[in-house]
Amino acid sequence: MNKNIKSKLELLRSEMKAEGLSAWLINGADPHLSEDAPDRWLTRKFIANFSGSYGWLAITHNEAVLWTDSRYYLQAENELADTGIEMLKARLPETIPVEIWVSERLKQGDRVGFDGTCYATAEVLRFREAFIQAGISLQVDTDLLDRIWTDRPGFPVAKAFDYPIEWAGWDRREKISRISHEVEKTGAGFTVVSALDDLCWTFNIRGNDIAYNPVVMGFGLIGKNRAQLFVDPQKMDPQLREELKTDGVEIKPYSDFYPSLEKISGETILLDPDRSNFRVYDALEKCNKVVFGLSISALLKSRKNDSEIRGMKKAQVMDGLALLDFQLWLEATLGKEPITEYDVSLKLAEFRSKRHGFRGESFPPIVGYKDHGAIVHLRMQRDIAYALKKEGTLLFDSGGQYEFGTTDITRTLALGPVSPQLKTDFTLALKGMIALSKIRFPRGTLGCHLDVLARKAMWENGITYGHGTGHGVGAFLNVHEGPMSIRLDRNDQTICPGNILSNEPGIYRTGEYGVRTENMMLCVEDISNEFGDFLRFETLTRYPIDTRLIDRNLLESSEIEWINTFHQSVLTALSPYTSSEEFKLLRRLTAPID
Repeated sequence: MNKNIKSKLELLRSEMKAEGLSAWLINGADPHLSEDAPDRWLTRKFIANFSGSYGWLAITHNEAVLWTDSRYYLQAENELADTGIEMLKARLPETIPVEIWVSERLKQGDRVGFDGTCYATAEVLRFREAFIQAGISLQVDTDLLDRIWTDRPGFPVAKAFDYPIEWAGWDRREKISRISHEVEKTGAGFTVVSALDDLCWTFNIRGNDIAYNPVVMGFGLIGKNRAQLFVDPQKMDPQLREELKTDGVEIKPYSDFYPSLEKISGETILLDPDRSNFRVYDALEKCNKVVFGLSISALLKSRKNDSEIRGMKKAQVMDGLALLDFQLWLEATLGKEPITEYDVSLKLAEFRSKRHGFRGESFPPIVGYKDHGAIVHLRMQRDIAYALKKEGTLLFDSGGQYEFGTTDITRTLALGPVSPQLKTDFTLALKGMIALSKIRFPRGTLGCHLDVLARKAMWENGITYGHGTGHGVGAFLNVHEGPMSIRLDRNDQTICPGNILSNEPGIYRTGEYGVRTENMMLCVEDISNEFGDFLRFETLTRYPIDTRLIDRNLLESSEIEWINTFHQSVLTALSPYTSSEEFKLLRRLTAPID
């Protein structure tokens, strides 16, 4: 067993006994329920050595289990090896939920604990119902990890900065007014803005508190006569503070947030139970009426305005040019100098950094050569990196944060000869991506209604994949954004004009390879007739698809036409900014196929 992890588990169990707790739960979130948390809240990594972005831990006095989804099955198996922590496959019908697993191992009168500031209100209410039925009580006002994590990182201290109207499209006053108007429709007096991307969008600020996500740690309260921003004072320089004040925003210390909630009485408050932590709910519901509903900031943010769309399109061009330089380097260097997957991850960042407006990567690059490509969300590190050869395929999923937009792209490149099976798989996944790109659909359609398009060609061949097909993408914000999505699971938020989503079906053969092609796309108005209003997707990504991997016998003529049209759009968008060497490669990569 890993001695370091064993020692941490023993310390935690000792604290559990001191508190009279029979189980402790860890979900790896911060107080804003961020997908990627600041270092201070990387609790799963600290206690279990698991670095994935999704996972639940349940620790009793005798057992420890991690639930994670299909993106991280292989990664979790590797990282949990010799820790004594078992992995369970989450989001499968046959997998027992966390609360049931815990209930079956505890007895009536036992107590379960977790840090309520890091759990969504909806999660805690679900847990509470299940545990009450089992005669188990909850303790949610303690953070046991704080007692045993002796070198725990501090609170992020990076400066916030203004996000200009040129790219935001709407100023703060307009956003606050729109949110207040929607809050009033629900009968509430104000709403809590808790998720960091919602907060930064609402107040037109950005920051560097979380790696890859240009956000600021803070909370907001928005209502008809209330626009309060709770943020660490040292994050605000005088000019930004004055601009916010001029726009009617009252700035208060971050530490004042929960005490301020506890002073509120007799109000009706709109709260998103999936985007607000339980301590927020607990502080408000005692003396107020809490109404549950979707975060208004999240909904408005997801429907990009003209300025945001313009910025996102510009970001795709910068990204395409960076990837063109990357492929030039790769083709010139492979076989002449040693190259590893880790080198590729560094080069992707290097070439992006040379492009106008670059502010960092949008997520840790996923680079998989040969069988590493089958590890869907592999976080590349130097010590596990394969050396590249002139054979097989390289899958890389990466993105950039530009001051005007965010990118997310996956490409699979042939480095040399590949098997007929790989070509078949690549083409089946590509057919799914094209089918989703081409579809016309009626207004009111859900993402789960569209998801089958990306899987149809695979399903016909007895193949599928475990992850979602499409997630929202922020505008110089989080690369993963809701509330809409395209996946098999039902999501009641319809796909609407202005939504920008990824489109990323893939096929993964464990121990062999993975193939995926990912583009970003914008939902736009299409046609209206006696049958209603119809929408479609406009592809935003501007980088070629490797046609060497396509089995043309599997493509229909309309699919070939789509590829050629897409490649012409890439050529048109990038060529004005290329050198002669870059243009030569671009022209080859976008050459029409018959």
